[in-house]
Amino acid sequence: MQSRSKASLFWPIIIVTTVVDVVTKAIAERSLTPRGIPHEVFGNTVRLTLVYNPGAAFGLNLGPQSRWIFAGLTVVALVILARLYRATTPGDNWRTAALGLVCAGAIGNLLDRIRSIFGVVDFIDIGIGDSRWPTFNVADMAVSVGAIILALVLWQEDRNAASAAVPSAAIPMTASGGEPGEIV
Repeated sequence: MQSRSKASLFWPIIIVTTVVDVVTKAIAERSLTPRGIPHEVFGNTVRLTLVYNPGAAFGLNLGPQSRWIFAGLTVVALVILARLYRATTPGDNWRTAALGLVCAGAIGNLLDRIRSIFGVVDFIDIGIGDSRWPTFNVADMAVSVGAIILALVLWQEDRNAASAAVPSAAIPMTASGGEPGEIV
């Protein structure tokens, strides 16, 4: 990715992803009624099925207060993500984009939790026959893709920091007494 200001990448990702999420959920709620009835897109493999998830990922539910518990946890996650964003150096576009995607997905699902007692709107239904992935939405995809990219970026940062921290005296000399790391 080409270097640019953090904000010129971060905010458009958040805005576009959140808008796409909100719009697709509104279309799903209007078009996919009654809920729970699959509408085939690519046979039985890809379907659109309107469901509401009052809990979190993969249907995790903490009872009648799940909506507010997960809303609170989302706000805490957004604060942590904001700190990661502030610590991101300009030009670190992969990390910036990953944080934008995760934030946008968190915001999209948070909006659902705030606006509806039913929970988060999910509608993308993928699987084969009765073996199905949990139904999801655009916000879920943004969180998943962003989290994978962020994990890879942070892993690479840790690797780079670890290799930079190795003092040159720790590199063994060759048997011939040549330069450290030299192959004779």
